[in-house]
Amino acid sequence: MLSPVTAKDKKSFIQWFLNHYRLKKRESVWILNYLVNHSDLLANVHFVRDVKYCPRGIMMTSHCSDEVPFRFYKNHLVTTDAEKSFHDIRLNQNEPLYVQLNFRKSNQHSYYASVLEENPFIPEDYYLTTDDKETANNLLDHLLFEQKRNKIIFDIDQALDNGDKELFNKLSKKLEKLSSNRQK
Repeated sequence: MLSPVTAKDKKSFIQWFLNHYRLKKRESVWILNYLVNHSDLLANVHFVRDVKYCPRGIMMTSHCSDEVPFRFYKNHLVTTDAEKSFHDIRLNQNEPLYVQLNFRKSNQHSYYASVLEENPFIPEDYYLTTDDKETANNLLDHLLFEQKRNKIIFDIDQALDNGDKELFNKLSKKLEKLSSNRQK
């Protein structure tokens, strides 16, 4: 299990981020500065990807990213009003707050990765594309076909070993039918 990210590490990262990136909305800077100056609040802050799935999250974007400048998510409601979100953060300091920062090559940045936590609210099939699902279904169909085919072939071999011509014919037809259904 990964060790939890400390408030000190989060504070250090936010300070570094503010010194190296310019955010699209000045209110985003205010919010991050507020978080830095309240260590008790930082204990409930979690840096994650895909914050839109979280019950209470905030997304902030730097000028070097094409993403939207600012979003605050709370219980499936979305706002771009940074002042309302700041008010919510101040009033609900004991609730978890999930933060996503968008900046150039954020997915490759080691400092950001050091404070990132796994998002527990991402849907199970989020990372599966339609092509992945189709490939998985095709693989499963193939494996089931092969299992049935191998079982019939094994039973045919047993029928031959036992000299059971009637069972051999019955299983041969079953194998032929299985193969023809597979080709359709």
